Amino acid sequence: MIQIGLTGWGDHDSIYADDTKAHEKLQEYSSHFPAVELDSSFYAVQPIHNMEKWARETPENFQFIVKAYQGMTGHDREEKDNPFETKAEMFQAFRESIVPLQKAGKLGAVLFQFPPWFDCTHEHVQYLRYCKKEMKDIPVALEFRQQSWYEERFQQQTLQFMKQEGWIHTVADEPQAGEKSVPFVPVVTVKDKVIIRLHGRNVHGWNYSGNVNWRKVRYLYEYNEQELTTIAEEVKRLEKQCEEVIVLFNNNSGRHAAGNAKQLQQMLGIEFDGLASQQLGLF
Repeated sequence: MIQIGLTGWGDHDSIYADDTKAHEKLQEYSSHFPAVELDSSFYAVQPIHNMEKWARETPENFQFIVKAYQGMTGHDREEKDNPFETKAEMFQAFRESIVPLQKAGKLGAVLFQFPPWFDCTHEHVQYLRYCKKEMKDIPVALEFRQQSWYEERFQQQTLQFMKQEGWIHTVADEPQAGEKSVPFVPVVTVKDKVIIRLHGRNVHGWNYSGNVNWRKVRYLYEYNEQELTTIAEEVKRLEKQCEEVIVLFNNNSGRHAAGNAKQLQQMLGIEFDGLASQQLGLF
């Protein structure tokens, strides 16, 4: 099975009518795609009532890929904004927050995306073991942003570690722009699922450090037909190796993600079942 979705549902104007209100967008989004990456959980552990609302607004088979809270992945190195006294308390709060999605059968995975300074060291390998233990039986996906994990001397050990520990591999497609980027490594590490996150290939924008908001630059990219054809071939190859391939487009600085996702869906000849009815903005 192949599922296609986008990162977040608020900014993809091309799939919404002009008068679509913010609180209507998730329902309308779920009439186009069967999966979405939930990003707000990265910035704060979400209140349970938010998760209940999002579960209620989406079709029965809809899936959320929930980003792990930034305190869990070490993005806030000085822990200025971390409201939790201990890591155990933080992980517990996060686990409790996603219970509504679990009960609704809509939790695809929790995505641990680690920062560029999270390199391949013994200390960090041990921390990955700690994260896996704290998440208990919740499905977890792993994405690196540091090239050392995929260097020739470590790549096979990295993938084998993920297999042994039960981490879903998140295959990243992104610019090859030094140690703060990783290569495209289309390998399955658990039999039931693999995730592909498509960040675009804006080499010059990836390590941008100028005055403009970096998010507006880093993901400014539109995949062309040839690139999407190659990606489609890899998706079909991976589908033969596991039960489900989830493809998430994150190239949305220029509002290209939704269009590219629709293109890939057409290339793969997929019709998604069980989507919400498209009722908003018809007249």
